[in-house]
Amino acid sequence: MKKIFIMIMLILVTVISIVSMSGCYVSKNAASKSGAQLWAENCNRCHNAPGPGEFSDANWDIVGTHMQVRANISKTEINKIMDFMKSANN
Repeated sequence: MKKIFIMIMLILVTVISIVSMSGCYVSKNAASKSGAQLWAENCNRCHNAPGPGEFSDANWDIVGTHMQVRANISKTEINKIMDFMKSANN
C-alpha cells in the first residue's frame, strides 16, 4: 500500500512539473502570431472576452496579470494580447 502511495505521489509531482514548465515555453508558432490572433485563440475559447477599448490601460494591466496566471499564457503572449487590447485607447 505504501509503494502505491509513493508511486501515485511521484506521478502527480511529475505531471504538475510538466504542466507548470510548459506554461513558460513560447512556441515559434505563438511567437509569430499577432496580439489579435492570440486574443482570439486564447481569450474567446473560454468565454466571451471583452473587446479592445472596453477597459482603461490600467485595468487591462490587471486583467492581463490575472489571465496570464489563470489561462497559463506566456509572458510574451500576454504582452502581445495586452498591446492589442490597449491599442483602442490610443
